[in-house]
Amino acid sequence: MAVDDECKLKFLELKSKRNYRFIIFKIEEQVIVEKVGSPDESYEDFTNSLPSNECRYAVFDFDFITDENCQKSKIFFIAWAPDTSKVRAKMVYASSKDRFKRELEGIQVELQATDPSEMSLDIVKARAL
Repeated sequence: MAVDDECKLKFLELKSKRNYRFIIFKIEEQVIVEKVGSPDESYEDFTNSLPSNECRYAVFDFDFITDENCQKSKIFFIAWAPDTSKVRAKMVYASSKDRFKRELEGIQVELQATDPSEMSLDIVKARAL
């Protein structure tokens, strides 16, 4: 599966310049950027941007405060494959995930979700700490 250069460029901007809060990727003939979220968008804005019946990859820059009261940030890679999506799409996304993830250097946490409860804010917070 080919990866559009824009995917890597946008990810680098999220990682180094923090220009975006999240990026949602879609597979067409290759992996492309479908949507970017501005730095002031919330986790709820991000989850609402994911389609309810189609697979996607996404990265989310999660800011949090540790138990020691330190401000930190972690970049999450989320493989979104809702139960209602087509079987073929789930297979394509599952088989391409590792190769695509290797293109995005700097991912710190990976989540796989088949419904919104598997990527709730509480789960993201727990995985970040």
